[in-house]
Amino acid sequence: MKVILFGATGMVGQGVLRECLLDPRVTEVLAVGRTPLQRNDPKLTELIHSDLLNLESIEDRLTGYDACLFCLGTSSVGMDEADYTRVTYDYTMSVGRTLARLNPDSTFVYVSGAGTDSTEQGRSMWARVKGRTENELLALPFSAYMFRPGIIQPLHGVQSKTRLYRTAYTAATPLFFVLKRVAPNLVVTTDQIGAAMLAVAANGTDKRVLESGDIRAASRQ
Repeated sequence: MKVILFGATGMVGQGVLRECLLDPRVTEVLAVGRTPLQRNDPKLTELIHSDLLNLESIEDRLTGYDACLFCLGTSSVGMDEADYTRVTYDYTMSVGRTLARLNPDSTFVYVSGAGTDSTEQGRSMWARVKGRTENELLALPFSAYMFRPGIIQPLHGVQSKTRLYRTAYTAATPLFFVLKRVAPNLVVTTDQIGAAMLAVAANGTDKRVLESGDIRAASRQ
């Protein structure tokens, strides 16, 4: 399976990349991003590209892939709706529409978030924008799946790029242990997300939108 990965430098993307490189089903990973990963692996090819709204110059590098794992995203904290929409909706749809045209038989797996508003009518700005993004991805002519993780536990040295989040995740380590005991479907790990994305990319699933419990189940396939 040949995979394109967006967002490999982020916390979720780091975990997904790790699973891609470990999974024998994956023969090639093309990581597209603005900054080098500084990681060597025979499966891994990096493509540095800064403008996701204009992919024309790299379209020839994006053909022939079986799946796209889209982990690029940002927190809405401190952002207005226009800026958040640009990163969350515009970037994602630019990639989605391009890959649907270039690889119509492929699978697109998008990391969204718990609480996403599929009606696009709620009061929460980020949830509306995520809902719009999900709805339009699902309408594209390829197999698309939406992942809505809730609380994400980073493992195997995976870290958030944001210092505040790194501190928060470190402080929350004991809480993860408790939550996984009393409410296991609220927590997913970065490696579970990666394993589940690959399982869905390889085999599909009946659900087009997967919540945390569904992600945990898919990671065991």
